[in-house]
Order: sequence, then structure tokens, then C-alpha cells
Amino acid sequence: MSDGDRPSLIAVGRVGRPHGRDGSFVVEEASEAPERFVVGATVRVDGSPAEVVASKRAGSKPVVKLSVVAPRGARLEVERATLPALGEGSYYVFDLIGLEALDEEGTSLGRVADILERPANDVIELDSGSLLPLVKACVLEVDLEAGRLVIARSFGLGG
Repeated sequence: MSDGDRPSLIAVGRVGRPHGRDGSFVVEEASEAPERFVVGATVRVDGSPAEVVASKRAGSKPVVKLSVVAPRGARLEVERATLPALGEGSYYVFDLIGLEALDEEGTSLGRVADILERPANDVIELDSGSLLPLVKACVLEVDLEAGRLVIARSFGLGG
């Protein structure tokens, strides 16, 4: 999967319920990166740019007010180019979704449907229903350009 195949806008949340009467709202499905919602940050609301003009927290969720009216349920996104570069061997979850999982002999095990957070380690959920630990012993190779993961056969899939 080349950079041209990857989306240029990355979801960082969704407009949730109103919070107060000034146009602020709770950000649902919020990014774990708190800098996404600081005053002055730019997000896109259903593709249109908006600036965060007020920011606080309600429990564990960010509460923001934007420079534009944001309809409930609207996607909040940022430009991929604004994301910090990751070190070698580190990947954004959204880059793994959709990759084909292959065993060491090239047999397809399915496509990555989701990455689940678990206490011990994250888990890859394949569209086949299989769950695999996202650890080096299981995931031998991540090749974003080719759109694939290579999975160790010792993890019991495919024989």
C-alpha cells in the first residue's frame, strides 16, 4: 500500500453530546494524543478546517469548542502529514487495518479488521475471526508498501 493509497485525513474523534450552552461538545472516540484538542489546534470537521477555541476535560473525555458549528456525529480529522514520525518498528493502528495477514509460506490468513487493546499486549483481529497477539514472536514482518503482515506459523493458523 503506497502513500497514495492511504487516506490523507485521519480520524481523531467524533462530535458527541453538547457540553454546556456555549457550543462545546464531548469528543467521542477521541485520539489518545491530547495535543489534538488543545486551544489553537486545527482539526477538520467533515473535511472543513476548524480551530479549537476552548478545551477542557469531562472525566476522561476531551470537551472542545470549535471555531465553526459542528453537527453531532461529525468526524473530526487531522491531516496525515501533521502526525509525528514514528520510529522503526512502530506503526499507527490505522495503517495496519486492511493489511493482508500471511503465514511464512504465503498462505493468506485474512485481513486485519481491527487492533484490540488488551492488558498484556494489543491483539490483531482478522476478518476471519482469528485473534493474534501483536508481538514480535507472532508478527515477523510488517510491510506497509506491500500491504501485508507476515505471521509466524507457530501461532497455530494454517497448520
